[in-house]
Amino acid sequence: MTALHVVVPDRGDPFWRRPAGPRTLAARDAAGARIRAALAERGADRLTLLAPDPHARFAAVDVDGDFALDSVLDDGYGACTYLYAWTVERGTTDDPRLARYYGAYGDLVLRPDPATLLPRPGEDGSWYAVCDAAWPDGTPVAVAPRTVLRERLAAAEEAGIVPSVGLEHEVTFHGIDGKPLSEHGIDYALGGTEFLDPLLREVRGTLREAALGMESARAECHPGQYEIVLRHRDALAACDDAMLQQTLVRGAAARHGITASYLAADATGQGSSCHVHLSLNDPAGHNLGGGDPRRPNRLLGSFLAGVLRAAADLTVVWAPTTNAYVRLRTGDFAPTRVRWGADDRTAAVRLAGRGPSLRLECRFPGADAQPHLAVAALLAAGLSGIEDDLPAPPAGAVVDRLATTPWEALERFTTAELPARLLGEEVVAHCAALFRAELDSWCDAVTDRDRRRGALRS
Repeated sequence: MTALHVVVPDRGDPFWRRPAGPRTLAARDAAGARIRAALAERGADRLTLLAPDPHARFAAVDVDGDFALDSVLDDGYGACTYLYAWTVERGTTDDPRLARYYGAYGDLVLRPDPATLLPRPGEDGSWYAVCDAAWPDGTPVAVAPRTVLRERLAAAEEAGIVPSVGLEHEVTFHGIDGKPLSEHGIDYALGGTEFLDPLLREVRGTLREAALGMESARAECHPGQYEIVLRHRDALAACDDAMLQQTLVRGAAARHGITASYLAADATGQGSSCHVHLSLNDPAGHNLGGGDPRRPNRLLGSFLAGVLRAAADLTVVWAPTTNAYVRLRTGDFAPTRVRWGADDRTAAVRLAGRGPSLRLECRFPGADAQPHLAVAALLAAGLSGIEDDLPAPPAGAVVDRLATTPWEALERFTTAELPARLLGEEVVAHCAALFRAELDSWCDAVTDRDRRRGALRS
């Protein structure tokens, strides 16, 4: 992944295109105002409001385009409170920590971020807008993933740091029979991807029409696995656009009778990740890391040390599903040993690039991790390392291990001091409650594995 950390000048690009490289929150707001004004001149038939939920997917509401321009873009639109506390099945739990979101099933307000406006490919006049969430009195919904990330970005800017982020999601494509669309690993392959070609042509065209700023695409190491990477951009845009890309990829796959899976482990011994590439920059866009991945300067070293210190306690963030622990236990290159290395893909954190492209590649999150929460957790952990003036451990030194069972992960997440310090007690309690619901669902299920092992007992 090549990381560019300068803003690309305008060359007549679509007015909604996200600039590459770092961008302050204030610069995002200014860009959003320009995009909103341009859309008002152009007009819209429909606006789809998108709210990133705790399960790395969008909740969506369609509103009329004229109504959106007259009212919704300025005032927001109501949506049920349970969007931020539902289970993956869109059900509820009896956990008292989530009662505020179930209670009377009242409204909160989805507030579109104009900087996220994006045309829906193939649907002239239809647009997407990613939303923040607020209570009716205007208070941000503290557990909304975008709120969590915004707060950590504001803290980073107070410290003089503006991150640039790139996310690498791996996806596995399955045919109508449920089997991967290749019989073997296709890592960096040209041949062996023929069954994927018609879908990939449509995906490339769709992403180009949306002007999402694709950087690269390649076949990956497991059957049917592929990776499509967007260019580095500000952290909010990186997370929003990664989820938008998944939405577009899933839609294109469905039109071909194919399923696009973002499971963390499609099979035992396999893994799909969401590697987070993160650089530290000053407000002018200059890289603050020192330039050499073998010798990070004090700032980057302390940030790195903070990430490594918190990694195991935050396993629930990187691995929020029971399936994610199959990846951590059995997957190739599973990042369970918490250590760093210079350009070392066997390390949990790889320092990659040099000079203006020097960055951390944090390999903890699986493909099913909520990207806003994952990036927020990394930022909070790194900033705590700077605050505590931690020295970077020696390259290759194992400082901890990620939890490899969901019960160990939950125990560390809820009893260690760092998660609450980094994310706040409310966010930790909320994530823990949803993770318990995930475990309850897993314990309540009967699978083919249970039947097979039961037969072995006869």
